[in-house]
Amino acid sequence: MKPKPKPKAKAPAKRRGLGAYPRPSVTVDVVLLAAVPARSALHALVVRRSEPPFGGRWALPGGFVGIDEPLDAAARRVVREKARLADVFMEQLYTFGSPRRDPRGRVITVAYYALVDEARFRQAAAEAKGEVAVARLDVGWEGETGGPVDVVSEHESGAALPLLLAFDHGEIVGMAVKRLRGKLDYTPVGFQLLPPSFTLRQLQDVHETVLGRPLNKDSFRRRILASGLLDATGERQDDVDHRPAELYRFGRQSAT
Repeated sequence: MKPKPKPKAKAPAKRRGLGAYPRPSVTVDVVLLAAVPARSALHALVVRRSEPPFGGRWALPGGFVGIDEPLDAAARRVVREKARLADVFMEQLYTFGSPRRDPRGRVITVAYYALVDEARFRQAAAEAKGEVAVARLDVGWEGETGGPVDVVSEHESGAALPLLLAFDHGEIVGMAVKRLRGKLDYTPVGFQLLPPSFTLRQLQDVHETVLGRPLNKDSFRRRILASGLLDATGERQDDVDHRPAELYRFGRQSAT
């Protein structure tokens, strides 16, 4: 009986180089947010697009990522170049990769959100590059339901002008609001929307603006003072027409 022939060894699979795969483009888009308690709303900075696609519509500050550029560095560059801001709290939000989100081709965007206090936000809007608008966010859902939000430009005359956003930026803004609301109670992220020193009333105003609902004053103060997140500065407000309130600062060096 003849022995069975040994099976031939399989040839090693050929390795395919990166050139064998399609190459999508990668961008970053940043939702730059501030709380404006006087308007009871979050506000975002948007830039009017001057070129297609979506020429004439409004968009978040964004741009393409350089081939040797880390994502976080690209997001910081976009905020620095288009909003004239540096050293702001910024966190990666979500990756948006619908195949048809950009009519130019396959473009994946990594979205970030950045938080600043209202004074810095207004200054950034005044100094920003290109045609910019301070847009009020009208959130039509409660809690962390999620979904796109309406973006409105408030004219000096008091008129409100709805803004059409480019790409899927309405969805990105909605995701940023949902994330911020979700983190507000278990992280100190809300302090990033305040100046270095602030009153308890100002802190509550920010929380109410983000959440879109009023909070009980006494329970809020008990909870926040018991959290250990605040340090009393030993100073009080000045230039106010009421009893000056005590000023506090955030007692930790970073928010997570």
